[in-house]
Amino acid sequence: MFSKKKIGGVVQTYMKYDPVRFPSPTQPPPDFVSPIMNQMLAYGSMRELTEEELARAVRLDPEQFKNLGPGLDLMKAILEERKRKILETYETKTVELKARKNFHKHAKNGPQIPKSVREFFKEAIQQEQLYDLERMYYQVGDDTDPLAQHLAQLISRLATKYEIDELVSKYDFTGREPLSVPLALEIKEELEKIDELLKQLEEARDTAQIAILDLEKLGEFMDEETMHSLEEMQRTIENYVKEAAERQGLEKKDGRFHLTPQAYRVFQGKLLARIFANLQASRSGRHEGNIVGEGAVELQSTKPYEFGDSLTHMDIPQTFINAMLRGGSELPIRLKSEDIEIHRTRNNPKSATVVVMDMSGSMRYDGQYINVKRMALAMEGLIRTEYPGDYLNFIEMYTFGKIRRSGEIIDLMPKNVTIHNPWVQLKVDMSRDDVSEHMVHQHFTNIQHSLRLARQLLAGQDTPNRQVVLITDGLPTAHFDDNMLYMLYPPHPLTEEATMREGAMCAREGITINTFLVPSWSQSEEDIRFAHRLSEKTKGRVFFTAGGDLDRFVVWDYLNRKREILG
Repeated sequence: MFSKKKIGGVVQTYMKYDPVRFPSPTQPPPDFVSPIMNQMLAYGSMRELTEEELARAVRLDPEQFKNLGPGLDLMKAILEERKRKILETYETKTVELKARKNFHKHAKNGPQIPKSVREFFKEAIQQEQLYDLERMYYQVGDDTDPLAQHLAQLISRLATKYEIDELVSKYDFTGREPLSVPLALEIKEELEKIDELLKQLEEARDTAQIAILDLEKLGEFMDEETMHSLEEMQRTIENYVKEAAERQGLEKKDGRFHLTPQAYRVFQGKLLARIFANLQASRSGRHEGNIVGEGAVELQSTKPYEFGDSLTHMDIPQTFINAMLRGGSELPIRLKSEDIEIHRTRNNPKSATVVVMDMSGSMRYDGQYINVKRMALAMEGLIRTEYPGDYLNFIEMYTFGKIRRSGEIIDLMPKNVTIHNPWVQLKVDMSRDDVSEHMVHQHFTNIQHSLRLARQLLAGQDTPNRQVVLITDGLPTAHFDDNMLYMLYPPHPLTEEATMREGAMCAREGITINTFLVPSWSQSEEDIRFAHRLSEKTKGRVFFTAGGDLDRFVVWDYLNRKREILG
């Protein structure tokens, strides 16, 4: 094998640990939570991460670490120089010819081939078809048979020829020294190892993800001093990543990282920051910093006393001023009803909202279910931080409606389509003891049952401001009639009638239904008309939104509704 020699005339210089240039603990840490949470939104309950997975999930600023340890560019240069010397030393035409001759020579020196497969064998050898030789080997069915042993050796020699062919096609050799077959295979392995390390170094240089480097393989090409310094740099960055991750709510337990409630709050805060970054200062009462500029000055407002007003809201200074203006300097000051000024008050009622999240089979289209879950987390974060007195609950909608806690949202996934017939008409008696929900096809859309659950949840809320936020991509395809569950596709008038009846019951109880219609490959004009009919029944509205903006639209609409209530 090509001997490894140190490159003469190269002096390796690098800076050791520099506490001045190392990231300050007071500067904003890199975002560890968002990449992981986005991964979980797409794939569900991936709640544990190894250190390597954490390193790949987080993008660090390479500028923060460029003065730690040996330069990655220097390592890259060493590997490229080694690769260049190998390519300039050897030629491959000779070994390519050797590998081909070895295969065909061994094919001629084998046992007698049965007449029934002789032509097939001859063609496989001429065309050098590995698959055909493997078929013949398995047809023999006996490893001790001389023909099977011969075929096994042929397969091995042909596989070696394939590897030599790959070496020749993948690399441009310009040298003159011939290669033997074993040495060519070793050279191929070494070159592939160098290519892999070069790719790792390139990625590590761009992302500061030193953990992705294979130090064992890298150690085959670097001296001990360089590798020792690289390991120190890797430990330094790993410690920084671990400490920053823990500050953001990633807890290490049993060698793996777990998401804590704090991590959820960090992610929700970043979601809200992104949403409000596009909101003008004058359009919301939620601001991260001071807003400087011209604007109206808000003053306290009062009114004359009227019978029935509570005296606890009396503006005492203004009341006495009114009495003194009326009576002059006469003492004692005597108050009359016309002197009394009352502070105007504003009711701050609660809002009660139930979010219905479509997780039927069609929500896989364009990853719409991810946008729905991101919206739900943003809403939960908004209400918990901004309006803690409001009520919020979530319902997962598929063939059934299911009440979900906020902690379960991250694991919701669209249901797999289990029926592919273009025409489906099924009904199931769910009151039977031998029938369970898990036995029923899950991928249908049951808006009627979800609205019923939402209505029951909102019935116990002592506020007139109750609404259902329905997020779906189209018409319902399932409904209940007493205990009988119907699953009908294409969407059937019976299902729409049952859904409209449930919407009318919401309207009678003062519950508004606002529908957010996300795009789908199967969406038609009838889907849009249905959404309008349902929202009109409850004096609600229909929003058409691209899935990626769903969280922004829902949060902004919620804030607009709050302003209407308070104003």
